[in-house]
Amino acid sequence: MPEVICDVSPIQYLHQAGLLDLLRLRYGAVTIPTAVAAELREGALRGVDLPAFEALDWIQIRQPAGRLLLPIVADLGAGERGVLTLGTETLDSLVILDDALARQYARMLKLALTGTLGVLLKAKEAGLLPALAPVLERLQHLGAAGVHDPVGHPVAVQALAVEERVHVAAGVLSHYLG
Repeated sequence: MPEVICDVSPIQYLHQAGLLDLLRLRYGAVTIPTAVAAELREGALRGVDLPAFEALDWIQIRQPAGRLLLPIVADLGAGERGVLTLGTETLDSLVILDDALARQYARMLKLALTGTLGVLLKAKEAGLLPALAPVLERLQHLGAAGVHDPVGHPVAVQALAVEERVHVAAGVLSHYLG
Protein backbone atom coordinates (compact mmCIF):
# COMPACT_ATOMS: atom_id res chain seq x y z
CA MET A 1 0.00 0.00 0.00
CA PRO A 2 1.35 3.45 -0.84
CA GLU A 3 2.35 5.96 1.79
CA VAL A 4 -0.56 8.41 1.97
CA ILE A 5 0.53 12.04 2.32
CA CYS A 6 -2.21 14.54 3.13
CA ASP A 7 -2.67 18.29 3.05
CA VAL A 8 -4.70 20.39 5.50
CA SER A 9 -7.99 20.80 3.64
CA PRO A 10 -8.90 17.10 3.35
CA ILE A 11 -8.20 16.68 7.08
CA GLN A 12 -10.19 19.80 7.91
CA TYR A 13 -13.22 18.95 5.76
CA LEU A 14 -13.37 15.30 6.77
CA HIS A 15 -13.05 16.29 10.44
CA GLN A 16 -15.75 18.95 10.17
CA ALA A 17 -18.04 16.48 8.40
CA GLY A 18 -17.44 13.95 11.19
CA LEU A 19 -15.66 11.60 8.80
CA LEU A 20 -11.96 11.99 9.61
CA ASP A 21 -11.75 8.33 10.58
CA LEU A 22 -12.35 7.42 6.92
CA LEU A 23 -8.68 8.20 6.31
CA ARG A 24 -7.62 5.63 8.92
CA LEU A 25 -10.18 3.06 7.81
CA ARG A 26 -9.27 3.43 4.14
CA TYR A 27 -5.49 3.91 4.31
CA GLY A 28 -4.39 2.75 7.77
CA ALA A 29 -1.82 5.48 8.36
CA VAL A 30 -1.52 8.99 6.98
CA THR A 31 1.62 11.11 6.80
CA ILE A 32 1.55 14.88 7.04
CA PRO A 33 4.55 17.12 6.43
CA THR A 34 5.71 19.35 9.28
CA ALA A 35 4.30 22.37 7.42
CA VAL A 36 0.81 20.80 7.43
CA ALA A 37 1.15 20.07 11.15
CA ALA A 38 2.08 23.73 11.71
CA GLU A 39 -0.91 24.94 9.65
CA LEU A 40 -3.26 22.66 11.62
CA ARG A 41 -1.89 23.97 14.94
CA GLU A 42 -2.12 27.59 13.77
CA GLY A 43 -5.68 27.12 12.54
CA ALA A 44 -6.75 25.52 15.81
CA LEU A 45 -5.25 28.46 17.74
CA ARG A 46 -7.30 30.83 15.56
CA GLY A 47 -10.46 28.91 16.48
CA VAL A 48 -10.92 26.81 13.32
CA ASP A 49 -12.59 23.46 14.01
CA LEU A 50 -9.64 21.13 13.43
CA PRO A 51 -8.76 17.75 14.93
CA ALA A 52 -6.27 17.28 17.75
CA PHE A 53 -4.12 15.34 15.30
CA GLU A 54 -1.27 14.83 17.78
CA ALA A 55 -3.57 12.45 19.71
CA LEU A 56 -4.24 10.33 16.60
CA ASP A 57 -1.65 7.56 16.43
CA TRP A 58 -2.40 6.89 12.76
CA ILE A 59 -1.25 10.37 11.69
CA GLN A 60 2.53 10.59 11.35
CA ILE A 61 4.45 13.85 10.96
CA ARG A 62 7.46 13.82 8.66
CA GLN A 63 9.85 16.56 7.62
CA PRO A 64 10.75 16.47 3.91
CA ALA A 65 14.42 15.58 3.49
CA GLY A 66 15.07 17.95 0.60
CA ARG A 67 13.77 21.15 -0.78
CA LEU A 68 13.66 20.17 -4.46
CA LEU A 69 12.58 23.12 -6.61
CA LEU A 70 9.24 23.52 -4.86
CA PRO A 71 10.23 26.54 -2.73
CA ILE A 72 10.28 28.59 -5.94
CA VAL A 73 6.57 27.82 -6.44
CA ALA A 74 5.32 30.97 -4.72
CA ASP A 75 1.65 30.32 -5.51
CA LEU A 76 1.49 27.29 -3.22
CA GLY A 77 1.28 27.29 0.55
CA ALA A 78 3.91 25.63 2.69
CA GLY A 79 1.60 22.67 3.33
CA GLU A 80 1.03 21.95 -0.34
CA ARG A 81 4.74 22.29 -1.07
CA GLY A 82 5.48 19.88 1.79
CA VAL A 83 2.99 17.33 0.49
CA LEU A 84 4.44 17.53 -3.02
CA THR A 85 8.02 17.32 -1.75
CA LEU A 86 7.28 14.26 0.41
CA GLY A 87 5.43 12.74 -2.52
CA THR A 88 8.48 13.08 -4.75
CA GLU A 89 10.76 11.69 -2.04
CA THR A 90 8.62 8.60 -1.44
CA LEU A 91 8.78 5.82 -4.04
CA ASP A 92 5.22 4.61 -3.54
CA SER A 93 3.03 7.50 -2.43
CA LEU A 94 -0.48 8.84 -2.79
CA VAL A 95 -0.94 12.56 -2.21
CA ILE A 96 -4.28 13.93 -1.04
CA LEU A 97 -4.69 17.53 -2.20
CA ASP A 98 -7.72 19.73 -2.91
CA ASP A 99 -5.97 22.90 -4.09
CA ALA A 100 -6.28 23.11 -7.89
CA LEU A 101 -2.78 24.48 -8.50
CA ALA A 102 -1.19 21.94 -6.15
CA ARG A 103 -3.05 19.20 -8.03
CA GLN A 104 -1.63 20.51 -11.33
CA TYR A 105 1.88 20.31 -9.90
CA ALA A 106 1.20 16.80 -8.58
CA ARG A 107 0.18 15.72 -12.09
CA MET A 108 3.28 17.37 -13.59
CA LEU A 109 5.39 15.51 -11.04
CA LYS A 110 3.53 12.29 -11.97
CA LEU A 111 2.40 11.66 -8.40
CA ALA A 112 -0.54 9.41 -7.58
CA LEU A 113 -3.24 11.87 -6.58
CA THR A 114 -6.65 12.11 -5.01
CA GLY A 115 -8.61 14.69 -3.03
CA THR A 116 -11.35 14.83 -0.43
CA LEU A 117 -13.96 13.81 -2.99
CA GLY A 118 -11.84 10.90 -4.18
CA VAL A 119 -11.43 9.72 -0.57
CA LEU A 120 -15.21 9.82 -0.18
CA LEU A 121 -15.79 7.91 -3.40
CA LYS A 122 -13.33 5.20 -2.35
CA ALA A 123 -14.98 5.02 1.07
CA LYS A 124 -18.39 4.60 -0.58
CA GLU A 125 -17.05 1.90 -2.89
CA ALA A 126 -15.54 0.10 0.12
CA GLY A 127 -18.85 0.21 2.00
CA LEU A 128 -17.60 2.70 4.59
CA LEU A 129 -20.25 5.29 3.63
CA PRO A 130 -23.90 4.43 3.05
CA ALA A 131 -24.46 7.41 0.71
CA LEU A 132 -22.48 10.26 -0.81
CA ALA A 133 -25.26 12.84 -1.27
CA PRO A 134 -25.61 13.83 2.42
CA VAL A 135 -21.84 14.09 2.78
CA LEU A 136 -21.54 16.25 -0.33
CA GLU A 137 -24.31 18.52 0.98
CA ARG A 138 -22.45 18.83 4.30
CA LEU A 139 -19.19 19.64 2.51
CA GLN A 140 -20.96 22.24 0.39
CA HIS A 141 -22.31 23.82 3.58
CA LEU A 142 -18.75 23.86 4.97
CA GLY A 143 -17.51 25.56 1.80
CA ALA A 144 -15.36 22.67 0.59
CA ALA A 145 -13.64 23.36 -2.70
CA GLY A 146 -14.75 21.39 -5.72
CA VAL A 147 -18.24 20.53 -4.51
CA HIS A 148 -19.98 23.28 -6.49
CA ASP A 149 -18.89 25.56 -9.28
CA PRO A 150 -19.10 29.37 -8.97
CA VAL A 151 -22.64 29.40 -10.42
CA GLY A 152 -23.78 26.90 -7.80
CA HIS A 153 -24.29 23.87 -10.02
CA PRO A 154 -23.26 20.52 -8.55
CA VAL A 155 -19.96 19.38 -9.98
CA ALA A 156 -19.01 16.79 -7.37
CA VAL A 157 -20.02 13.87 -9.55
CA GLN A 158 -17.99 15.26 -12.45
CA ALA A 159 -15.01 15.81 -10.18
CA LEU A 160 -15.34 12.31 -8.80
CA ALA A 161 -15.65 10.81 -12.25
CA VAL A 162 -12.59 12.65 -13.54
CA GLU A 163 -10.66 12.00 -10.34
CA GLU A 164 -11.40 8.33 -10.19
CA ARG A 165 -12.32 7.62 -13.82
CA VAL A 166 -10.64 4.23 -13.87
CA HIS A 167 -12.43 3.10 -10.74
CA VAL A 168 -15.77 4.50 -11.88
CA ALA A 169 -15.42 2.76 -15.23
CA ALA A 170 -14.47 -0.49 -13.52
CA GLY A 171 -17.47 -0.18 -11.20
CA VAL A 172 -19.84 0.43 -14.11
CA LEU A 173 -18.40 -2.52 -16.00
CA SER A 174 -18.64 -4.85 -13.02
CA HIS A 175 -22.23 -3.71 -12.47
CA TYR A 176 -23.23 -4.65 -16.02
CA LEU A 177 -21.07 -7.75 -16.27
CA GLY A 178 -22.27 -9.08 -12.92
